[in-house]
Amino acid sequence: MRKVVLITGASSGIGLALCKRLLAEDDELHLCLACRNMSKAEAVCAALLASHPTAEVTIVQVDVSNLQSVFQASKELKQRFQRLDCIYLNAGIMPNPQLNIKALFFGLFSRKVIHMFSTAEGLLTQGDKITADGLQEVFETNVFGHFILIRELEPLLCHSDNPSQLIWTSSRNARKSNFSLEDFQHSKGKEPYSSSKYATDLLSVALNRNFNQQGLYSNVACPGTALTNLTYGILPPFIWTLLMPAILLLRFFANAFTLTPYNGTEALVWLFHQKPESLNPLIKYLSATTGFGRNYIMTQKMDLDEDTAEKFYQKLLELEKHIRVTIQRTDNQARLSGSCL
Repeated sequence: MRKVVLITGASSGIGLALCKRLLAEDDELHLCLACRNMSKAEAVCAALLASHPTAEVTIVQVDVSNLQSVFQASKELKQRFQRLDCIYLNAGIMPNPQLNIKALFFGLFSRKVIHMFSTAEGLLTQGDKITADGLQEVFETNVFGHFILIRELEPLLCHSDNPSQLIWTSSRNARKSNFSLEDFQHSKGKEPYSSSKYATDLLSVALNRNFNQQGLYSNVACPGTALTNLTYGILPPFIWTLLMPAILLLRFFANAFTLTPYNGTEALVWLFHQKPESLNPLIKYLSATTGFGRNYIMTQKMDLDEDTAEKFYQKLLELEKHIRVTIQRTDNQARLSGSCL
């Protein structure tokens, strides 16, 4: 039986590179591309099948910043599949990133210059907005939409006799200082991306604590700095091209510069081939590239504690309950209005 792998954000960047690498290693997989833009997804699907005619590649439309879309996609997936072997929770946004020139300048002359370039700590701020669901957009897209997807797909994921895997695209930019349990949507801060990635790390730890006995395991990986639509939002492509000689030199000292989406998927692909029950849930797996272009995996103990992870998980369950009650009330009102016409 083919393994079924669901990948969110599969039509470009890390997600697309992941699809290509997985099929290059095993074209007997069934890849399901979970994408917002159907025309892009259909083009990617056709290209993948042309390169790997024995593979099975399908599409489901989902926008993880819209809970109705997540519920609809989950319903379709439960009709199509009896189980999912792996979900790559990869879709994410970093809206309107602003580079802090002052922090960059001072960082260049500090002892933390390599760390600064590896993690972008203190360099980036982003704008954020409220979605139709009344949530912060970065939080809903990067964290909560995926959380609801997992909750909805539990029947396909929880099989104690044959483990399933969740693999999150996290970041070296996940900073404890940017996250607060009291403001876990980061509505009052200026670094929602960093906060959302730290929230991802917490959620992964909590999911292991609550679902390992049911055969579901979760891990986080960082693709490093790869040139994708996300990074092109920070600086335009021509600036990255101008900076490339300096970046290639810097890569001898900072292995986070994976640069290509292919290189960035190193840790994500490696995780797929491991026995999930053998992996340490408190470790983040990092894609890294040497100055000579060789890819390898690094590990990093995450700066978090399991108690905070569990508290965050409970807050997400409370928010989920509130959302479901609101949706049910709205549906009931719509039925009443319809019956009165």
